[in-house]
Formats: sequence, C-alpha cells, structure tokens
Amino acid sequence: MKVLMFGWEFPPHISGGLGTACFGLTKGLAKLNRIGVIFVVPKIFGDEEQSAVQLIGANNVPIAHKEIQFDDVQQKIDYYEVESKLIPYVGEEEFWTLKSRKYSKKTRFVQTNNGYKIEFSGKYGPGLLHEIRNYALVAEIIARDNQFDIVHAHDWLTFPAGIAAKRKSGKPLVVHVHATEFDRSGGNVNPKVYAIEREGMEMADRIIAVSSLTKNIIVEKYGIPPGKITVVYNAVDPVNEVKDKGLAKGVNEKIVTFLGRITMQKGPEYFIEAAKLVLKKMNNVRFVMAGSGDLMNQMVARVAELGISDHFHFTGFLKGNDVTQMLRMTDVFVMPSVSEPFGIVPLEAMQFNVPVIISNQSGVAEIIENAIKIDFWDTYAMADSIYGILNYKSLAKHFKHEGKQEVENLEWVNSASAVTDVYKSVLQT
Repeated sequence: MKVLMFGWEFPPHISGGLGTACFGLTKGLAKLNRIGVIFVVPKIFGDEEQSAVQLIGANNVPIAHKEIQFDDVQQKIDYYEVESKLIPYVGEEEFWTLKSRKYSKKTRFVQTNNGYKIEFSGKYGPGLLHEIRNYALVAEIIARDNQFDIVHAHDWLTFPAGIAAKRKSGKPLVVHVHATEFDRSGGNVNPKVYAIEREGMEMADRIIAVSSLTKNIIVEKYGIPPGKITVVYNAVDPVNEVKDKGLAKGVNEKIVTFLGRITMQKGPEYFIEAAKLVLKKMNNVRFVMAGSGDLMNQMVARVAELGISDHFHFTGFLKGNDVTQMLRMTDVFVMPSVSEPFGIVPLEAMQFNVPVIISNQSGVAEIIENAIKIDFWDTYAMADSIYGILNYKSLAKHFKHEGKQEVENLEWVNSASAVTDVYKSVLQT
C-alpha cells in the first residue's frame, strides 16, 4: 500500500509536537514493511531524516515547464501548463503580459521563481494562509505525478492540500486531527481556520483523532458523525541509553520543569502560581519554563511580580539534545495544559525516570496510569503534588519506576498498525 501524506514540518525543523508525531508515525509505518509513504512538506531544508520515507518538498516541484521547439522557419518557446490551468509568472511585468491574454475562468496565476517553483518558508509567519493555498496547488501536481492508494493529511495546515490531492486523483482522504482551533484559541476561534478545518473533516473519508477528548470536540463543535472518527493515540520514540548521562545540574536544588509553548493552551500561568505556593514551603527548588510563545513577556512579568525570580528560569525554545539534557536534570515534570489533544512530552519525561504531573484536560491522561492528574486550574492540587514528589522519596521512586515501565510499551509501531487498519477500512468501502 502506498500513502501520499501531507505534513507541515519534519525533524529537525519542528516547532512542536506535530512534526514529532508525523516523524514517529512514518517510522512506525516503515517498520510494518507493507506501507510505503510519500511524505510532502512545504519546504525541504536538506538535513531531514529520510530513511523511513520518500520526502518531497513542495518548494522543489515545478508547476509548469517551457518546451523549446526548432524548425526551419522559426524558434518557438511555449508554455505548457498542467491540467489544473496554473500559469506561472516570475515578476510583475510578466504577470500583466499574461493577464492580457485570454484564458478560461478556471485559470490561476501563481508567482514562481525562474524554475517555475513556488517559494515556501515552511514556517508559521504572517503569510501562512497564502502558503497553505499555494501548498494545495502543488499538491495537485504531486497527486498527478505519483502513484498511491490513499491520501493522509495532518492538521488544518494541510487539509486543503489533502482535498486537492483527493480531487485530482480520486483516491480516498484520511485527515489526522492533532489539535483543533478550539484547543489553540481557548474558544476565541479564528473563523478562517475553523472553516478550513471543517471543510477538511467534511471532505475526508475518515478522520483520525489523537484522543477521545479531541474526538468529542470534533463531534460537538464541527458536527461530524462519531462513526466517521477513529481514535489513534500517539506514542514515543525509545530512548537510546548511554553511559554519559549528560550535563550535571550544577545546583543542589530540585528542578521542576514546564516544557512547551508559552501560550494560553499550555497553561503556563498556572505553573507559575503553583511555583509560588511551593516556594512558600521549601527553598531548595528551582522552576524552569522551557519554551517560547506569545505569553513569554507576560509570564516573565508575573514571576517578577510574585518575587520568585531567584528560583525561576526561562530557557527559551529548546530542541533536540537540549530537550534531552533538560529532562535528565528534571526531578518533576508538569504539563498544566488547558486543552491538550494529546501531549507527547510527558511520555518523553517518563522515559528519563521523571515523575510527571498532567492536567485532566489532556489526551495523554486517557492512556497513562502512573502519573498524577490534576485539573489545570487547581494550582493548590498542583503545588501539593509537586511538594509531595519532591519530599517523599517512596512516592518519587514509584512514579519513576512504574512510569518508565508503562511508557516503554507505547511504541509508534502500534499506532502505525492502528492507522493501517483505518486505511484498510477506507479502501474496502
């Protein structure tokens, strides 16, 4: 079976859990030895890990070409457009020259470079919606030029591309919902994003949700029949144990870590309020907020206002080995998310024998037992849990040992097998 899969990021160029989940799933599918994946991203940087997939960058796909013909009378240089009626132009002068000619109403003019390729940043900047539209245009060409059995699109950024590939090829579409606009916005929904999400879900032949929490949101907020949705939980890559455990703490205090985007969805303010409560009871502890986001300055100001700056540290965005080193130094990991469709980082922390505290409002809470679960808003319960793990060795030992044992069974190949079952059910209908 061959899968045409659309994503937005791929390691090492990731900004959150989406890229990590896509990478884990593709490796899991590769281990099954019966699934081939063509994985498409807006932009290839050249240093991606491609052992498990055939990776295509939309930035490397020409949307048209020029054919040169010679004869005894004259030389002709003509545009040959793809069936979707895309007309490339390089500059403003060429655009207006082309516009002066007659074309069908379905013709679309697209700015390209000299190789007739569309430029993509591959990021989440102010031109995001424009890049999403262009990504869908290139998806038509990729669907035309490749052989595959099914289309799989990850999150709203790629839903238009998935729809375009489905329409071009006639193949079924599976959309994978890793988060919804209701998770990201806290209810202050962007209508454009919501419309893209809803269209993707309605056009899909089947929907994969990363948790029952997410499935319920899809049913209640998007009006999708529950029978169309299958829950497939995320997993975690195994840790390669090494003798060198990395950097030492450099301090004798305990370390409590928040690692994620510093944004409303992740609940950073509740972590800070809990930190203040803990520091009233003990001083030999430091709190670390690792990440970046739109609430960073506000959180820095709140820490200063509470007078806990001497025991609180902001590291900025971490990735790769820096994340590993941070988790190795951590005594307690806290994920106080307001609305977390899944949450892979607690699983990564458990691999390093770190006790974890997670919110009940997270998808990962549905599948792990050996973690302390609290409501995100209950800072007193959060503080009590942190204090208990830091001060009662038997409690910490239990969560370290049992947590690591539990997480070792959460492998991506199992998630991939469940996704394969979804593919089969779609292809058989």
